Amino acid sequence: MRQVRQRLNFNAGEEDSTCRGIEEELRFLPHHTTCKEFLRNSPECKEYERNLNEDFLSSIKSPALLTADLRDPETLRSSSDISHRHTSPPRQCLTSIRRIRKSYNRKSVVVTSPTSRYTSEFYELEKIGSGEFGAVFKCVKRLDGCIYAIKRIKRPLAGSVDEQNALHEVFAHAVLGQHPHVVRYYSAWSEDEHMLIQNEYCDGGTLEQLITENRRTLKLLSEAQLKDLLLQVSRGLKYIHSASLAHMDIKPSNIFISRRAAIRNADVDGSDADVVYKIGDLSHVTHVSSPRVQEGDSRFLASEVLQEDYRNLPKADVFALALTVLTACGAKALPRNGETWLAIRGGKLPTVAQVLSEEFQQLLKLMIHPDPVHRPSSSALSKHAILQPASKLSADSLREQLHAQKFRNALLLKELNEIQSSTAAAEPSVSYRTKINRSLSLTTF
Repeated sequence: MRQVRQRLNFNAGEEDSTCRGIEEELRFLPHHTTCKEFLRNSPECKEYERNLNEDFLSSIKSPALLTADLRDPETLRSSSDISHRHTSPPRQCLTSIRRIRKSYNRKSVVVTSPTSRYTSEFYELEKIGSGEFGAVFKCVKRLDGCIYAIKRIKRPLAGSVDEQNALHEVFAHAVLGQHPHVVRYYSAWSEDEHMLIQNEYCDGGTLEQLITENRRTLKLLSEAQLKDLLLQVSRGLKYIHSASLAHMDIKPSNIFISRRAAIRNADVDGSDADVVYKIGDLSHVTHVSSPRVQEGDSRFLASEVLQEDYRNLPKADVFALALTVLTACGAKALPRNGETWLAIRGGKLPTVAQVLSEEFQQLLKLMIHPDPVHRPSSSALSKHAILQPASKLSADSLREQLHAQKFRNALLLKELNEIQSSTAAAEPSVSYRTKINRSLSLTTF
Protein backbone atom coordinates (compact mmCIF):
# COMPACT_ATOMS: atom_id res chain seq x y z
CA MET A 1 0.00 0.00 0.00
CA ARG A 2 2.84 2.38 0.83
CA GLN A 3 4.49 1.78 -2.54
CA VAL A 4 1.24 2.34 -4.36
CA ARG A 5 0.63 5.62 -2.55
CA GLN A 6 4.16 6.78 -3.31
CA ARG A 7 3.72 5.85 -6.97
CA LEU A 8 0.40 7.69 -7.18
CA ASN A 9 1.75 10.62 -5.10
CA PHE A 10 -0.99 10.41 -2.47
CA ASN A 11 1.07 12.02 0.29
CA ALA A 12 2.11 15.63 0.07
CA GLY A 13 5.82 16.36 0.12
CA GLU A 14 7.72 17.84 3.03
CA GLU A 15 7.13 21.56 3.54
CA ASP A 16 10.05 23.95 3.89
CA SER A 17 8.07 26.68 5.63
CA THR A 18 8.57 27.18 9.34
CA CYS A 19 4.91 28.05 9.95
CA ARG A 20 3.34 24.67 9.23
CA GLY A 21 0.10 25.59 10.98
CA ILE A 22 -0.55 28.36 8.49
CA GLU A 23 0.41 26.10 5.59
CA GLU A 24 -2.51 23.86 6.51
CA GLU A 25 -4.80 26.88 6.44
CA LEU A 26 -3.49 27.99 3.02
CA ARG A 27 -4.11 24.73 1.18
CA PHE A 28 -7.40 26.01 -0.20
CA LEU A 29 -5.79 28.95 -2.05
CA PRO A 30 -4.57 28.58 -5.65
CA HIS A 31 -0.92 29.47 -6.28
CA HIS A 32 -0.32 30.51 -2.61
CA THR A 33 1.77 27.64 -1.38
CA THR A 34 3.54 29.34 1.53
CA CYS A 35 2.46 31.61 4.30
CA LYS A 36 4.90 34.33 3.13
CA GLU A 37 3.33 34.46 -0.31
CA PHE A 38 -0.11 34.87 1.20
CA LEU A 39 0.92 37.47 3.74
CA ARG A 40 2.68 39.72 1.27
CA ASN A 41 -0.49 39.75 -0.87
CA SER A 42 -3.02 40.09 1.96
CA PRO A 43 -4.04 43.74 2.69
CA GLU A 44 -5.79 42.66 5.88
CA CYS A 45 -2.76 41.74 7.96
CA LYS A 46 -1.98 45.36 8.88
CA GLU A 47 0.07 44.58 11.93
CA TYR A 48 2.29 42.29 9.94
CA GLU A 49 2.61 44.86 7.15
CA ARG A 50 4.07 47.43 9.57
CA ASN A 51 7.06 45.13 10.09
CA LEU A 52 7.85 44.92 6.38
CA ASN A 53 10.62 46.96 4.78
CA GLU A 54 10.14 50.19 2.88
CA ASP A 55 10.01 48.54 -0.54
CA PHE A 56 7.04 46.48 0.45
CA LEU A 57 5.32 49.49 2.13
CA SER A 58 5.73 51.60 -0.97
CA SER A 59 4.46 48.86 -3.23
CA ILE A 60 1.47 48.11 -1.04
CA LYS A 61 0.33 51.73 -1.35
CA SER A 62 0.16 51.58 -5.16
CA PRO A 63 -3.42 51.41 -6.55
CA ALA A 64 -2.49 48.61 -8.96
CA LEU A 65 -1.50 46.21 -6.20
CA LEU A 66 -4.33 47.19 -3.87
CA THR A 67 -6.91 46.36 -6.54
CA ALA A 68 -5.13 43.29 -7.90
CA ASP A 69 -6.58 39.80 -7.63
CA LEU A 70 -4.78 37.85 -4.93
CA ARG A 71 -4.97 34.72 -7.08
CA ASP A 72 -3.53 36.42 -10.22
CA PRO A 73 -0.13 34.90 -11.15
CA GLU A 74 0.93 38.27 -12.59
CA THR A 75 0.44 39.85 -9.17
CA LEU A 76 2.61 37.17 -7.60
CA ARG A 77 5.36 37.65 -10.14
CA SER A 78 5.30 41.43 -9.85
CA SER A 79 5.79 41.21 -6.07
CA SER A 80 8.23 38.33 -6.01
CA ASP A 81 11.23 40.61 -5.42
CA ILE A 82 9.81 42.18 -2.26
CA SER A 83 11.77 41.21 0.83
CA HIS A 84 10.36 40.48 4.27
CA ARG A 85 11.54 40.57 7.85
CA HIS A 86 11.66 37.28 9.63
CA THR A 87 8.77 37.74 12.03
CA SER A 88 5.88 35.62 13.15
CA PRO A 89 2.44 36.55 11.78
CA PRO A 90 0.00 37.98 14.33
CA ARG A 91 -3.17 36.25 15.43
CA GLN A 92 -5.27 38.61 13.30
CA CYS A 93 -3.64 37.16 10.20
CA LEU A 94 -4.68 33.63 11.16
CA THR A 95 -8.21 34.86 11.78
CA SER A 96 -8.24 36.53 8.38
CA ILE A 97 -6.92 33.40 6.72
CA ARG A 98 -9.59 31.21 8.30
CA ARG A 99 -12.35 33.66 7.32
CA ILE A 100 -11.18 33.80 3.72
CA ARG A 101 -10.87 30.04 3.67
CA LYS A 102 -14.55 29.71 4.62
CA SER A 103 -15.51 32.03 1.80
CA TYR A 104 -13.52 29.92 -0.66
CA ASN A 105 -15.18 26.75 0.56
CA ARG A 106 -18.61 28.29 -0.06
CA LYS A 107 -17.61 29.12 -3.63
CA SER A 108 -16.69 25.44 -4.21
CA VAL A 109 -14.10 26.28 -6.86
CA VAL A 110 -11.79 23.62 -8.28
CA VAL A 111 -8.26 24.32 -7.07
CA THR A 112 -5.35 23.22 -9.20
CA SER A 113 -1.65 23.73 -8.73
CA PRO A 114 0.41 25.78 -11.22
CA THR A 115 2.04 22.54 -12.47
CA SER A 116 -1.26 20.67 -12.79
CA ARG A 117 -1.11 17.57 -14.93
CA TYR A 118 -4.82 17.98 -15.56
CA THR A 119 -4.48 21.44 -17.11
CA SER A 120 -1.21 20.69 -18.90
CA GLU A 121 -2.26 17.39 -20.51
CA PHE A 122 -6.01 17.89 -20.98
CA TYR A 123 -8.33 20.55 -22.33
CA GLU A 124 -11.62 20.58 -20.43
CA LEU A 125 -14.73 20.71 -22.62
CA GLU A 126 -17.59 20.43 -20.12
CA LYS A 127 -18.78 18.88 -16.89
CA ILE A 128 -20.81 15.77 -17.69
CA GLY A 129 -21.69 14.53 -14.22
CA SER A 130 -21.46 15.20 -10.50
CA GLY A 131 -22.46 13.59 -7.25
CA GLU A 132 -21.35 12.86 -3.72
CA PHE A 133 -18.09 11.37 -5.01
CA GLY A 134 -17.09 14.48 -6.98
CA ALA A 135 -17.40 15.47 -10.64
CA VAL A 136 -16.69 14.03 -14.09
CA PHE A 137 -15.38 16.19 -16.92
CA LYS A 138 -15.28 15.60 -20.66
CA CYS A 139 -11.76 16.41 -21.80
CA VAL A 140 -9.56 16.25 -24.87
CA LYS A 141 -6.02 15.02 -24.35
CA ARG A 142 -3.63 17.46 -25.96
CA LEU A 143 -1.20 14.74 -27.05
CA ASP A 144 -3.47 12.34 -28.97
CA GLY A 145 -6.61 14.46 -29.52
CA CYS A 146 -8.86 11.75 -28.08
CA ILE A 147 -11.76 12.41 -25.73
CA TYR A 148 -11.68 11.00 -22.19
CA ALA A 149 -13.73 11.23 -19.03
CA ILE A 150 -11.75 12.59 -16.07
CA LYS A 151 -13.23 11.81 -12.68
CA ARG A 152 -12.16 14.09 -9.84
CA ILE A 153 -12.78 12.99 -6.26
CA LYS A 154 -14.41 15.83 -4.31
CA ARG A 155 -12.89 15.47 -0.86
CA PRO A 156 -9.17 15.33 0.00
CA LEU A 157 -7.77 11.83 0.05
CA ALA A 158 -5.78 11.67 3.26
CA GLY A 159 -7.61 9.67 5.90
CA SER A 160 -11.02 9.76 4.21
CA VAL A 161 -13.45 7.13 2.98
CA ASP A 162 -13.07 8.59 -0.50
CA GLU A 163 -9.43 7.53 -0.41
CA GLN A 164 -10.45 3.91 0.01
CA ASN A 165 -13.07 4.20 -2.73
CA ALA A 166 -10.57 5.76 -5.11
CA LEU A 167 -8.00 3.08 -4.37
CA HIS A 168 -10.64 0.38 -4.78
CA GLU A 169 -11.56 1.71 -8.20
CA VAL A 170 -7.95 1.99 -9.39
CA PHE A 171 -7.00 -1.45 -8.08
CA ALA A 172 -10.12 -3.07 -9.55
CA HIS A 173 -9.39 -1.58 -12.97
CA ALA A 174 -5.79 -2.75 -12.73
CA VAL A 175 -6.92 -6.31 -11.96
CA LEU A 176 -9.68 -6.48 -14.56
CA GLY A 177 -7.89 -5.00 -17.54
CA GLN A 178 -10.00 -4.44 -20.65
CA HIS A 179 -13.42 -5.83 -21.59
CA PRO A 180 -16.04 -4.61 -24.11
CA HIS A 181 -18.69 -4.26 -21.40
CA VAL A 182 -16.57 -2.59 -18.70
CA VAL A 183 -15.60 1.09 -18.91
CA ARG A 184 -11.93 1.19 -19.82
CA TYR A 185 -9.38 2.65 -17.40
CA TYR A 186 -6.32 4.55 -18.62
CA SER A 187 -4.57 6.36 -15.76
CA ALA A 188 -4.84 7.81 -12.25
CA TRP A 189 -2.94 10.43 -10.30
CA SER A 190 -3.37 12.89 -7.42
CA GLU A 191 -3.34 16.68 -7.43
CA ASP A 192 -3.82 18.94 -4.44
CA GLU A 193 -4.59 15.82 -2.38
CA HIS A 194 -7.46 14.93 -4.72
CA MET A 195 -7.60 11.80 -6.85
CA LEU A 196 -8.14 12.03 -10.61
CA ILE A 197 -9.02 9.00 -12.74
CA GLN A 198 -8.82 8.98 -16.54
CA ASN A 199 -11.45 6.65 -18.03
CA GLU A 200 -13.01 5.91 -21.39
CA TYR A 201 -15.57 8.47 -22.51
CA CYS A 202 -18.98 6.97 -23.31
CA ASP A 203 -20.81 9.31 -25.70
CA GLY A 204 -24.28 7.97 -24.88
CA GLY A 205 -24.28 9.04 -21.23
CA THR A 206 -25.69 6.73 -18.58
CA LEU A 207 -28.68 4.43 -18.51
CA GLU A 208 -30.20 6.64 -15.81
CA GLN A 209 -30.08 9.63 -18.15
CA LEU A 210 -31.74 7.56 -20.88
CA ILE A 211 -34.51 6.44 -18.50
CA THR A 212 -35.12 10.05 -17.41
CA GLU A 213 -35.35 11.18 -21.03
CA ASN A 214 -37.73 8.31 -21.89
CA ARG A 215 -40.01 9.28 -19.01
CA ARG A 216 -40.04 12.87 -20.19
CA THR A 217 -40.93 11.89 -23.76
CA LEU A 218 -43.22 9.00 -22.73
CA LYS A 219 -41.07 6.41 -24.49
CA LEU A 220 -40.18 2.89 -23.41
CA LEU A 221 -37.48 0.47 -24.41
CA SER A 222 -38.81 -2.50 -26.35
CA GLU A 223 -38.53 -5.99 -24.90
CA ALA A 224 -35.81 -6.79 -27.45
CA GLN A 225 -33.83 -3.77 -26.25
CA LEU A 226 -34.33 -4.77 -22.61
CA LYS A 227 -33.08 -8.27 -23.37
CA ASP A 228 -30.06 -6.81 -25.12
CA LEU A 229 -29.38 -4.61 -22.07
CA LEU A 230 -29.61 -7.60 -19.75
CA LEU A 231 -27.40 -9.71 -22.00
CA GLN A 232 -24.64 -7.14 -22.38
CA VAL A 233 -24.44 -6.20 -18.70
CA SER A 234 -24.51 -9.87 -17.69
CA ARG A 235 -21.48 -10.42 -19.93
CA GLY A 236 -19.67 -7.59 -18.16
CA LEU A 237 -20.61 -9.07 -14.78
CA LYS A 238 -19.46 -12.49 -15.93
CA TYR A 239 -16.03 -11.00 -16.66
CA ILE A 240 -15.89 -9.25 -13.27
CA HIS A 241 -17.06 -12.37 -11.41
CA SER A 242 -14.52 -14.53 -13.26
CA ALA A 243 -11.82 -12.53 -11.44
CA SER A 244 -13.43 -13.44 -8.08
CA LEU A 245 -14.73 -9.89 -7.68
CA ALA A 246 -18.20 -8.47 -7.09
CA HIS A 247 -19.29 -5.01 -8.24
CA MET A 248 -21.74 -4.32 -5.37
CA ASP A 249 -23.22 -1.15 -6.89
CA ILE A 250 -25.04 -2.10 -10.10
CA LYS A 251 -27.67 0.53 -10.91
CA PRO A 252 -28.71 2.68 -13.91
CA SER A 253 -26.31 5.52 -13.08
CA ASN A 254 -23.37 3.08 -13.22
CA ILE A 255 -24.32 1.60 -16.60
CA PHE A 256 -22.76 3.66 -19.39
CA ILE A 257 -23.80 3.79 -23.04
CA SER A 258 -21.39 3.97 -25.97
CA ARG A 259 -22.72 4.52 -29.46
CA ARG A 260 -19.29 4.85 -31.05
CA ALA A 261 -18.34 1.40 -29.77
CA ALA A 262 -21.50 -0.02 -31.36
CA ILE A 263 -20.50 1.44 -34.74
CA ARG A 264 -16.97 0.11 -34.32
CA ASN A 265 -18.25 -3.37 -33.44
CA ALA A 266 -20.51 -3.35 -36.49
CA ASP A 267 -17.51 -2.62 -38.70
CA VAL A 268 -15.37 -5.31 -37.07
CA ASP A 269 -17.66 -8.26 -36.35
CA GLY A 270 -20.93 -7.37 -38.07
CA SER A 271 -22.78 -6.68 -34.83
CA ASP A 272 -26.17 -5.01 -35.29
CA ALA A 273 -26.50 -3.61 -31.74
CA ASP A 274 -27.50 0.06 -31.60
CA VAL A 275 -25.53 0.71 -28.41
CA VAL A 276 -22.95 -0.95 -26.21
CA TYR A 277 -23.61 -1.02 -22.46
CA LYS A 278 -20.61 -0.81 -20.14
CA ILE A 279 -20.28 -1.23 -16.37
CA GLY A 280 -18.57 1.69 -14.64
CA ASP A 281 -17.74 3.05 -11.17
CA LEU A 282 -15.79 0.23 -9.56
CA SER A 283 -15.40 2.05 -6.23
CA HIS A 284 -17.46 -0.59 -4.36
CA VAL A 285 -15.75 -3.63 -5.90
CA THR A 286 -14.66 -6.25 -3.39
CA HIS A 287 -13.10 -9.68 -3.44
CA VAL A 288 -15.48 -12.59 -3.09
CA SER A 289 -13.34 -14.76 -0.82
CA SER A 290 -12.26 -11.96 1.56
CA PRO A 291 -14.98 -9.32 1.19
CA ARG A 292 -14.85 -5.81 2.59
CA VAL A 293 -18.34 -4.76 1.69
CA GLN A 294 -19.37 -1.14 1.44
CA GLU A 295 -23.12 -1.08 0.91
CA GLY A 296 -24.28 0.58 -2.29
CA ASP A 297 -27.65 2.10 -3.17
CA SER A 298 -30.32 0.60 -0.89
CA ARG A 299 -32.88 0.65 -3.73
CA PHE A 300 -30.88 -2.03 -5.56
CA LEU A 301 -29.37 -3.82 -2.58
CA ALA A 302 -30.14 -7.49 -1.91
CA SER A 303 -31.45 -8.34 1.54
CA GLU A 304 -28.70 -10.86 2.31
CA VAL A 305 -26.09 -8.09 2.05
CA LEU A 306 -27.94 -6.06 4.68
CA GLN A 307 -27.92 -9.17 6.87
CA GLU A 308 -24.13 -9.40 6.35
CA ASP A 309 -24.41 -12.72 4.55
CA TYR A 310 -21.57 -12.44 2.04
CA ARG A 311 -21.47 -16.04 0.81
CA ASN A 312 -23.07 -15.21 -2.57
CA LEU A 313 -21.94 -11.70 -3.43
CA PRO A 314 -22.04 -12.24 -7.23
CA LYS A 315 -25.73 -13.12 -6.90
CA ALA A 316 -26.28 -9.73 -5.23
CA ASP A 317 -25.07 -8.18 -8.50
CA VAL A 318 -27.61 -10.32 -10.37
CA PHE A 319 -30.37 -9.08 -8.05
CA ALA A 320 -29.39 -5.45 -8.69
CA LEU A 321 -29.22 -6.07 -12.45
CA ALA A 322 -32.82 -7.35 -12.49
CA LEU A 323 -34.06 -4.20 -10.74
CA THR A 324 -31.99 -2.09 -13.14
CA VAL A 325 -33.74 -3.70 -16.12
CA LEU A 326 -37.14 -3.29 -14.47
CA THR A 327 -36.40 0.39 -13.91
CA ALA A 328 -35.53 0.71 -17.60
CA CYS A 329 -38.87 -0.76 -18.67
CA GLY A 330 -40.94 1.85 -16.86
CA ALA A 331 -41.12 0.77 -13.22
CA LYS A 332 -41.92 3.49 -10.71
CA ALA A 333 -39.11 4.92 -8.64
CA LEU A 334 -37.85 2.10 -6.45
CA PRO A 335 -38.30 2.62 -2.69
CA ARG A 336 -35.40 2.81 -0.25
CA ASN A 337 -37.40 1.07 2.49
CA GLY A 338 -40.94 0.21 3.50
CA GLU A 339 -43.46 -2.47 2.54
CA THR A 340 -42.83 -2.31 -1.21
CA TRP A 341 -39.10 -2.63 -0.57
CA LEU A 342 -39.71 -5.76 1.51
CA ALA A 343 -42.13 -7.18 -1.08
CA ILE A 344 -39.48 -6.92 -3.79
CA ARG A 345 -36.97 -8.71 -1.52
CA GLY A 346 -39.63 -11.36 -1.09
CA GLY A 347 -39.56 -12.09 -4.82
CA LYS A 348 -42.42 -9.90 -6.07
CA LEU A 349 -41.76 -7.95 -9.25
CA PRO A 350 -42.52 -4.22 -9.07
CA THR A 351 -45.25 -2.91 -11.33
CA VAL A 352 -43.97 -1.81 -14.72
CA ALA A 353 -45.56 0.28 -17.46
CA GLN A 354 -44.68 -2.18 -20.20
CA VAL A 355 -46.20 -5.55 -21.10
CA LEU A 356 -43.49 -8.20 -21.01
CA SER A 357 -43.61 -11.77 -22.23
CA GLU A 358 -44.24 -14.43 -19.62
CA GLU A 359 -40.86 -16.08 -20.10
CA PHE A 360 -39.02 -12.77 -19.67
CA GLN A 361 -40.98 -11.98 -16.51
CA GLN A 362 -40.15 -15.40 -15.09
CA LEU A 363 -36.45 -14.82 -15.74
CA LEU A 364 -36.52 -11.44 -13.97
CA LYS A 365 -38.47 -12.94 -11.09
CA LEU A 366 -35.88 -15.68 -10.75
CA MET A 367 -33.12 -13.07 -10.64
CA ILE A 368 -34.69 -11.45 -7.52
CA HIS A 369 -35.40 -14.74 -5.76
CA PRO A 370 -35.17 -14.34 -1.95
CA ASP A 371 -32.66 -17.20 -1.82
CA PRO A 372 -29.51 -16.15 -3.73
CA VAL A 373 -28.68 -19.80 -4.43
CA HIS A 374 -31.70 -20.01 -6.75
CA ARG A 375 -30.76 -16.95 -8.76
CA PRO A 376 -29.01 -17.58 -12.08
CA SER A 377 -25.34 -16.70 -12.27
CA SER A 378 -24.04 -14.04 -14.62
CA SER A 379 -22.48 -16.82 -16.70
CA ALA A 380 -25.84 -18.59 -17.02
CA LEU A 381 -27.55 -15.32 -17.96
CA SER A 382 -25.02 -14.61 -20.70
CA LYS A 383 -25.98 -17.95 -22.31
CA HIS A 384 -29.71 -17.91 -21.55
CA ALA A 385 -31.82 -18.98 -24.54
CA ILE A 386 -34.41 -16.19 -24.39
CA LEU A 387 -31.69 -13.52 -24.36
CA GLN A 388 -30.04 -14.79 -27.54
CA PRO A 389 -31.23 -13.09 -30.74
CA ALA A 390 -31.71 -15.40 -33.72
CA SER A 391 -28.58 -14.02 -35.38
CA LYS A 392 -26.44 -14.30 -32.23
CA LEU A 393 -26.98 -17.84 -31.00
CA SER A 394 -24.15 -19.30 -28.99
CA ALA A 395 -21.84 -21.95 -30.42
CA ASP A 396 -23.38 -24.66 -28.21
CA SER A 397 -26.87 -23.79 -29.39
CA LEU A 398 -25.74 -23.88 -33.00
CA ARG A 399 -24.11 -27.28 -32.49
CA GLU A 400 -27.29 -28.67 -30.93
CA GLN A 401 -29.36 -27.39 -33.81
CA LEU A 402 -26.86 -28.80 -36.29
CA HIS A 403 -26.94 -32.26 -34.69
CA ALA A 404 -30.75 -32.22 -34.62
CA GLN A 405 -30.87 -31.22 -38.26
CA LYS A 406 -28.37 -33.95 -39.19
CA PHE A 407 -30.52 -36.51 -37.40
CA ARG A 408 -33.63 -35.36 -39.26
CA ASN A 409 -31.73 -35.44 -42.54
CA ALA A 410 -30.58 -38.99 -41.81
CA LEU A 411 -34.18 -40.09 -41.19
CA LEU A 412 -35.36 -38.44 -44.39
CA LEU A 413 -32.52 -40.04 -46.34
CA LYS A 414 -33.41 -43.45 -44.97
CA GLU A 415 -37.04 -43.03 -45.96
CA LEU A 416 -35.98 -41.86 -49.41
CA ASN A 417 -33.75 -44.92 -49.89
CA GLU A 418 -36.60 -47.25 -48.91
CA ILE A 419 -38.94 -45.57 -51.36
CA GLN A 420 -36.35 -45.76 -54.12
CA SER A 421 -35.73 -49.47 -53.41
CA SER A 422 -39.42 -50.35 -53.56
CA THR A 423 -39.83 -48.28 -56.70
CA ALA A 424 -36.86 -49.97 -58.36
CA ALA A 425 -38.30 -53.43 -57.62
CA ALA A 426 -41.61 -52.53 -59.28
CA GLU A 427 -40.12 -50.88 -62.39
CA PRO A 428 -39.50 -54.05 -64.65
CA SER A 429 -43.12 -55.27 -64.59
CA VAL A 430 -44.41 -51.82 -65.29
CA SER A 431 -42.15 -51.33 -68.27
CA TYR A 432 -43.07 -54.82 -69.68
CA ARG A 433 -46.78 -54.08 -69.52
CA THR A 434 -46.16 -50.74 -71.15
CA LYS A 435 -44.38 -52.42 -74.08
CA ILE A 436 -47.22 -54.94 -74.54
CA ASN A 437 -49.81 -52.21 -74.50
CA ARG A 438 -47.84 -50.22 -77.04
CA SER A 439 -47.47 -53.25 -79.35
CA LEU A 440 -51.15 -54.02 -79.10
CA SER A 441 -52.08 -50.46 -79.85
CA LEU A 442 -49.87 -50.50 -82.93
CA THR A 443 -51.35 -53.76 -84.18
CA THR A 444 -54.86 -52.54 -83.71
CA PHE A 445 -54.07 -49.36 -85.57
